[in-house]
Amino acid sequence: MKVLVIGSGGREHAFVWKLNNSKKVSNILCVPGNAGMSEMGVCVDIGILDFPGLVKLVKENNVDLTIVGPEVPLVSGIVDYFQNEGLAIFGPNKKAAQLEGSKIFAKEFMSKYNIPTARFDVFDDPQEAKKCVEKVGVPLVVKADGLAGGKGVIICKTKPEAIAAIDMIMVERKFGSAGDKIIIEEMVVGEEASLMAFCDGETVLPMISSQDHKRVFDGDEGTNTGGMGAYAPAPVITEEIYEQTKKEVFENFIIGLKKEGIEYKGVVYAGVVITKKGPKVLEFNVRFGDPETQVVLPLLKSDMLDIISAVIDKKLDKLVIEWEKKSCVCVVLTSQGYPGSYEKEKEISGLENTKKIKDVVAFHSGTAFSSEKKLQTAGGRVLGVTALGDSLDKAINLTYQTIDKIKFEGMHYRKDIGARGIKKN
Repeated sequence: MKVLVIGSGGREHAFVWKLNNSKKVSNILCVPGNAGMSEMGVCVDIGILDFPGLVKLVKENNVDLTIVGPEVPLVSGIVDYFQNEGLAIFGPNKKAAQLEGSKIFAKEFMSKYNIPTARFDVFDDPQEAKKCVEKVGVPLVVKADGLAGGKGVIICKTKPEAIAAIDMIMVERKFGSAGDKIIIEEMVVGEEASLMAFCDGETVLPMISSQDHKRVFDGDEGTNTGGMGAYAPAPVITEEIYEQTKKEVFENFIIGLKKEGIEYKGVVYAGVVITKKGPKVLEFNVRFGDPETQVVLPLLKSDMLDIISAVIDKKLDKLVIEWEKKSCVCVVLTSQGYPGSYEKEKEISGLENTKKIKDVVAFHSGTAFSSEKKLQTAGGRVLGVTALGDSLDKAINLTYQTIDKIKFEGMHYRKDIGARGIKKN
């Protein structure tokens, strides 16, 4: 089977790595891909929103299946476009993708179908939003309605911070049209975790839980990023919480889809906070998380292609997914200055030293080859060094031992990925 993977980050490298291990996959194409993905597949430089160009590529190369990584093409309707051409594609359609494309749509969906979430108000006028801040007080959360690259959620502990967040999103337009409307949400206290699940519109099969680390510095200090690392499973998702989430979140999610007439085939990601009253959903994403994918897929024993086929054919109820009884840790190495401005084209050395280490893989995020074929940085998040272990502490130790072998100018990473999980054990 020939497969096309759309995307260029660590998540998509993890897809390619997993598919490359399947005996059912013969060839992999990547659009646009990265240096790491080029070692396992053929990278083609086409824009991920160039739907006619992508369809042409698929037809000319007799590609059997397309897998979409990022949210932007999904929200823009790539699945509908491919299906209209009679092509097999993994991911939710445009109507379903509103659950990530609009935080307001998602919150109203949750409220309507009894999915536990924080109280919220919606505003399209900054002055009215500021009046709400004065009325409800702080702490609170300000969220841009649309896609903002994982940076449109601002936790505000003081009124001046809340006013500044409203101005940044709605007046200064930092996120463009994504800030036409905002949500002001109550601050929910608890530990956050991620629970992704395969969904065919009838059945939801949750994956192993994970926990992302968003803040740029140790101890969850500094600004929010796209993700500095993750580990799985997350001890905060106990068996009791796992079952509660299946029942209160995913079962109600399916009920809501059916009542709204939404067909959903792909992955649904519930970002949850574990409160004293149980899990509450912070947000839905309509695709695999990044870097959560990099710690969940290495624990997947079943063939990923079998699961994707079952989703597309609406046969998830016939499937039993097997998982490794191990822990996995991913630490993201970033360029200096990320998530702000940063320099590119810094040569990466030592990566070859990691390839022979058992239970270790370095997923490329922002990498490219120079004209001299030397590996160099090409993004804010550069590499996701990932390791498996029989226990969480062993996985953490192996990950950081591996990182010691890698060098590039300005390399930054957190030293405490997974530490919270150790305290829970």
